[in-house]
Amino acid sequence: MTDSAPSSEKTPEEKFETAAEITRETPAQQLKFAFIKNTKVIGMVMITIGVLSILLPNFIGMAFNTFVGGIFLLASLALALNAWHNKKQHMSLWFKPFVLAALALIIFMHPAIILGVLGLLIAIYFLISGFSSMVLSFELQSSAKVFSLLNGFITLVLGVVVLTNWPFSSAWIIGLIIGVTFIFDGIALLSIANQINKTQEKLIN
Repeated sequence: MTDSAPSSEKTPEEKFETAAEITRETPAQQLKFAFIKNTKVIGMVMITIGVLSILLPNFIGMAFNTFVGGIFLLASLALALNAWHNKKQHMSLWFKPFVLAALALIIFMHPAIILGVLGLLIAIYFLISGFSSMVLSFELQSSAKVFSLLNGFITLVLGVVVLTNWPFSSAWIIGLIIGVTFIFDGIALLSIANQINKTQEKLIN
C-alpha cells in the first residue's frame, strides 16, 4: 500500500492566522491611516469655518480683531507676571508688558484702524500664500494638483482685491477672504488625503 499524499487544504485555524497576517497593519501603515484620517477631519473643519466666515464676514472680521487683541493682552499679562516674580526687579522688564498692553488697548478701542492694518498684512500674506500654493501644485498629481493650483490663483486674486479696496470695508473683506481661503484649503487637504489613500491602495494591490 502506498501512503496518501498530504492534503494541502488548510485548517480553519490556519486560514484565520493567514487572514490576520494579511490584514494586520504595520506601525507605518497605522501612522499613514491616522494621518489621512486627521487630514480629512482638519479639511472638513476648515470648510465649515470657511462657510461660516462667508455667511458672517463682518462678525468674523471683528472676531479676528478681538482675537489679536486678546493675544497681545495675554502676552502682556504673562510678561508682567514674569517681571513681578523676577528677583532682580529690573524696571526694563516692565517695558514689554506695558507696550503689549497699550497695543491691546488700542486694538480694542480703535478696531477700524487696526482692521485696516490687519487687512494690509493679510493681503501680503495671501499674496505669498497664493504664490506658494501655485508652486506646490506642480509637485502634486491628479485632483490635488488642480485644487492646489486653483487655491493659489484664488488666493492671489483675493490678495489683490484687498489691496485695491484697502482700507475700506476691511472687516467685511477680511471675513470673506478668510472664509474663501479656508474652504479652498480644506478642499485641498481632502484631495491630498484622497491621493495618499489611492496611492497606498495601488501599492497594496
